[in-house]
Amino acid sequence: MKPVFLFSILLIATTVGAQQPSLLPMPSEIQWKEGKLLIKSIRSIQIQDTSLLQLANQLKEHMKGLGANPAIQIGKPTNGLSIQLQKQQQVNKVNSTEGYQLSVSVQGIKLTSVADTGIYYGIQTLKQLMNTDLSFQAAEIFDQPAFSWRGYMVDVGRNYQSIELLKAQIDRMAQYKLNTFHFHVTEDIAWRLEVEGFPELTADSTMLRDVGMYYSIAEIKELMRYCEARYIRFVMEIDMPGHSAAFERATGVSMQSEKGTELVKKILGSVAKTYSPNYLHIGGDEVKITHTKFLPEITRFLDSLGIQHLGWSPGGNIPTSTIHQLWMTDAPIEKGKQYLDSRHLYLNHMDPHEAVVTIFHRQIGDRISADGTMLGGIICVWNDRRLVNENYHLLLNGVYPAMLAFAERSWRGGGLEKWTTVIGAKASDEFNAFENFEKRLMAHKGKYFSRDVFPYWAQSGYQWKLFGPYTNEGEIGRGFEPESTGFINSNPKPSVEAVGGTIILRHWWAPVITGHIKVPMENTTWYAASRIYASNAGYRNCWIGFSNYSRSMNTRAPAIGAWDERGSKIWINHKIIEPPHWKRAGKSVSAETPLTDEDYYYRQPSPIYFKKGWNDVLIKLPVGSFKGTDWQNPVKWMFSFMVLD
Repeated sequence: MKPVFLFSILLIATTVGAQQPSLLPMPSEIQWKEGKLLIKSIRSIQIQDTSLLQLANQLKEHMKGLGANPAIQIGKPTNGLSIQLQKQQQVNKVNSTEGYQLSVSVQGIKLTSVADTGIYYGIQTLKQLMNTDLSFQAAEIFDQPAFSWRGYMVDVGRNYQSIELLKAQIDRMAQYKLNTFHFHVTEDIAWRLEVEGFPELTADSTMLRDVGMYYSIAEIKELMRYCEARYIRFVMEIDMPGHSAAFERATGVSMQSEKGTELVKKILGSVAKTYSPNYLHIGGDEVKITHTKFLPEITRFLDSLGIQHLGWSPGGNIPTSTIHQLWMTDAPIEKGKQYLDSRHLYLNHMDPHEAVVTIFHRQIGDRISADGTMLGGIICVWNDRRLVNENYHLLLNGVYPAMLAFAERSWRGGGLEKWTTVIGAKASDEFNAFENFEKRLMAHKGKYFSRDVFPYWAQSGYQWKLFGPYTNEGEIGRGFEPESTGFINSNPKPSVEAVGGTIILRHWWAPVITGHIKVPMENTTWYAASRIYASNAGYRNCWIGFSNYSRSMNTRAPAIGAWDERGSKIWINHKIIEPPHWKRAGKSVSAETPLTDEDYYYRQPSPIYFKKGWNDVLIKLPVGSFKGTDWQNPVKWMFSFMVLD
């Protein structure tokens, strides 16, 4: 069997990536130049247009933190090395208000755009051009996004998040050029938006979780201001007529009733007067429409207020003028309408390593760039289950690794047709593209996320040989040839070769989302084998898992002594590795039961002893029916294995 030089691969990747700054998202066009410009040698930030004064001050504050103190000059000749921020009517190779040209040389820096937004994004790239010796790397960059809507949605209706945590996520959005903050603020569980004149909506008695926690008028206005300062559009969602049980508890009426419709219009009128939103998402999904005139009447009312509306598709009877946000594959894309793509972009249904792969490889809206129909996409987090604390929102859903993968894809465009969890064959174009991105991703994890939750480990160095299928006839405990001691040493030919730390054999949404087995079959067993090299003997922390617990399903933990409900097993050097002692082994759970140790990336790693030299890893992967015991416990046929030390 061909050895996998895991630790050597990781070390080499780190060294290569250090030769030049890692940019993310990678600009549309970049040419690296010789030379560096020491930050402390920059004497001024020069602007011609006073509208750029705020951005100049932001850049100055950033540079002061790095030991430089440039003066801001308005319309004056430059003394010494400078950073020039300049707006002009036309910029070479740029035809977007978000695009920019950035020239960095030993003589100075020039950043040009047709609008403030482009200057802002150019500054974000300039910050990433910083080397470890506090210098800017020389480069010539022409850059602009492939999609004009690049969004991130949080659901605070189900689980309240503090303003501090929301701002932290908005900062990350801005850092990576996402420009749409989708704020899902009302739900069945709670209505968390203060509406002047309607205090009953946020009364304690209406909330089923995080009682008393809602956003005041002042806090919402502060969030809106915070987004605006970072060139992020703020899209508030008041879900209607579905997901409105909290509204019904507060008012005693159904939204779709005549009285309810009038109340909703009065509430929206108050929201418009108080917050002056440019956009409002009205939901419209997962509800039986009993009053066919409800949504058309609401959208006409929003039109009269000058508010652009968005709605889910598939959903209710929203008009053509509504921006349709796709969330399921059976929603048609029709000419004459505008769309945003959120299909298979729900982070709460993804393993973090799966999420980075599938988001990086996908096309946004089945297109390589925006057109008159497809504006862009939004990644979403619907954490239905109660959280241990608000930071688990970032941990359980792998928010930041997925956000950076989406930032890369939505800014650069391109991608593969259809959706896959497969990194690609070693040395293939797909693999090479992913490996390049992952090196930059890990560089950013180390440089910018050392104090943040970032549940992702480099996985492109892992290679697996898959053997199967072996028919188990529903007896998942049955053993087969790969379990014999001499099997691996006989150098058998694998049925499939796979790359990655998380390997999906069959997704629960197959065949829409493809895994590593082209034609998966029920009542079969597969085996995965690899070899790991250790330069010295000792215990190493490992991530080991066999399931991905959706945060929107009430999936139960395995029984004591089992890794999962499918009978999966793992051996290191022919020694069986015992599963953790689950806190809620085999117990029934509800949406009020927080996830604590069910998945590998939010429980303590497993300490595994590795001998010096080569270590054999063998994983058994049986499966019975693909249907699962019920919809809360679907079968996602997979495994995860990574060494963290």
